[in-house]
Amino acid sequence: MRAKQWEQEGLTREEYDLILEILGREPNQTELGIFGVMWSEHCSYKNSKPVLKKLPTKGERILQGPGENAGIIDIGDQQALSFKVESHNHPSAIEPYQGAATGVGGIIRDIFTMGARPIATLNSLRFGELDHPQVRYLFKEVVAGIAGYGNCIGIPTVAGEVYFSDSYRGNPLVNAMSVGLMKHEDIATGTASGVGNSVMVVGATTGRDGIQGASFASDQLSEESVADRPAVQVGDPFMEKLLLEASLELIKSGTLVGIQDMGAAGLISSSSEMASRGRSGIEIDVALVPKREEGMTPYEVLLSESQERMLVVPKKGQEEQVAKIFNKWGLKAAVIGKVTADQILRVYEQGELVAEVPVSALTDQAPVYQRPQQKPAYLEQVQSFSPAGLKEPTDLSSVLMELIGSPNIASKEWVYQQYDHMILTNTVVLPGSDAAVLRIKGTKKGIAVTIDGNGRYCYLDPELGAAIAVAEAARNIVCSGGKPLAITDGLNFGNPLNPENFWQFDRCVEGISRACQALETPVTGGNVSFYNESPAGAIYPTPIIGMVGLLEDIKQATTHYFKTEGDLICLLGATRDELGGSEYLQVVYGLEQGRVPELDLALEQRVQGACLAAIKLGMIKSAHDCSEGGLAVCLAESCFEREFGVQIEAQTKLSAVAWLFSESTSRIVISIEPKDLARLTEVISTYDLPYQIIGKVISRPRFQINNWIDCDLKEMKNKWQQSISARMEN
Repeated sequence: MRAKQWEQEGLTREEYDLILEILGREPNQTELGIFGVMWSEHCSYKNSKPVLKKLPTKGERILQGPGENAGIIDIGDQQALSFKVESHNHPSAIEPYQGAATGVGGIIRDIFTMGARPIATLNSLRFGELDHPQVRYLFKEVVAGIAGYGNCIGIPTVAGEVYFSDSYRGNPLVNAMSVGLMKHEDIATGTASGVGNSVMVVGATTGRDGIQGASFASDQLSEESVADRPAVQVGDPFMEKLLLEASLELIKSGTLVGIQDMGAAGLISSSSEMASRGRSGIEIDVALVPKREEGMTPYEVLLSESQERMLVVPKKGQEEQVAKIFNKWGLKAAVIGKVTADQILRVYEQGELVAEVPVSALTDQAPVYQRPQQKPAYLEQVQSFSPAGLKEPTDLSSVLMELIGSPNIASKEWVYQQYDHMILTNTVVLPGSDAAVLRIKGTKKGIAVTIDGNGRYCYLDPELGAAIAVAEAARNIVCSGGKPLAITDGLNFGNPLNPENFWQFDRCVEGISRACQALETPVTGGNVSFYNESPAGAIYPTPIIGMVGLLEDIKQATTHYFKTEGDLICLLGATRDELGGSEYLQVVYGLEQGRVPELDLALEQRVQGACLAAIKLGMIKSAHDCSEGGLAVCLAESCFEREFGVQIEAQTKLSAVAWLFSESTSRIVISIEPKDLARLTEVISTYDLPYQIIGKVISRPRFQINNWIDCDLKEMKNKWQQSISARMEN
């Protein structure tokens, strides 16, 4: 083997030596490529696996936890939801349209491979500041890619979030989530078993796009990364629609042993993972794989990440039925090999053996590392900062106008107006509220879905910031009328070989675990994305939380905006002087420092419990999570939909700035009719939590808080609504 050839496959010398030990010989080039992708972080989780064991993955509703294409939870009546989040960060950095589009396509395949029909997608996006032309280009193309794929395949994009920070300028984050509905009887798995059963490739043909995509995702970006464009896959949503329908028909036909999406590392990953789950072996002949390019080598066929393909193991004698189903949908289906008993992966080309590797060597025996950790040196400095020393502004109306015009708070309508969020006619609560709500046709039930994260908080305090992300996701579900059930997480971090980055990762997982245990929302699976760095340095540690919740009655669906003049406005929870890490500090002073708000998970449970109980009793007319930008921003957002104003007359011992802009956790702003105040008070008293009637809804378009703020609501709404589109027109 030519010196250091293993490095070209993303392997270390020590890993190459381990390969020699496992095989008892030198690997050939094809085998080395197989080990390179299968032992990449993207496929093996070799750096993250020990830490991920901290996450709670069991629960009474969990039907399928981590380890399959996607998790599954029970929602009653023999129905289930399958859902997952995945990142497509590096591809989106160098080829933003296709990177984002294929991220959507990949996560949708993960869902229907489990036997579920996808009913919604969500996304979580991070970019640099919009005053940079390259950032605007990336933002525009990523949104277009998400829209292009989702709209064409006919699955609504119902919710999401977008944040902007210089931390992400050279390495944007594109996390896609999908949710699917299924019956228990239709659950499928990615298993290859039954000696002699055929192995089939179905769907699109195989090309050279996406080769080394898994390895590309397991290395950090550099100025030379543009040369890695061939590692970015090319998507075809119309082909995927056909594949979706054919795969679901196949699963329902009863002819199937196992089915697996060909995602990261393509054919080699799907075949070895399926064999590993079935404790079997697999033989394949790459000459039998349908191709769209001439002269492809075994290395290229095995490692290609061409989209819209599946690997299928049918029951014995059912190959023709599989082919018939896929041919009906205009798709190819070809037998390329068989299941064997010896737990060896053998690859042939026209009958000639080109690779022979134990399946366990690619899965169970992949190296796992306990990486060194070190608390980052910057933390002491940023956490010691106190906003108390800052001179407070006197014109708080202007401050609020500046805040609601901040891209992190301003309306994301520029984004979601490009998405079809009504197709399939399930969407009850549209984008822009705390969570999307979808009906489950044929029942009175609904589901609430959201995706949340806060990289700035996690930069300032990784464990607490990650726990807050879980709590906020659950609060958003509750504000929409749902009971939080479970999460999927997308964990985006820098190079894990940097002890400070790995410490951030470990602490964030600890925070997610603690919050999920307290809120009884186990983790069904997710994605780890390391090496999110550019020449400027690592991104902020950014765990993304996708959460689903259940509405027993869709009539309980609740929105964030005020409905009627004269309604009382109540704040559940308490506001404290907690401006550290706030949007106020960043917008007014350009500071991302201080201690983030504290989180009392017991109080969080009680606030959510009281809100949900009051919703079920039919007394809450609106509910809105109070988070980024603080109480003033929360109230403003509640006014914009129907242009009702507010008159707030609050008693507080806090300074005006702290009361208005603190981002204290565990707070929800609700509105009720005056006649329901006594009933609400009774409900709240059973949950033992602080609350305050702070004002009322008025018909005039004025936004008034004590003698601190008095703004024209229509002017505020225009600023909030036009902020991002105005920047994108520059």
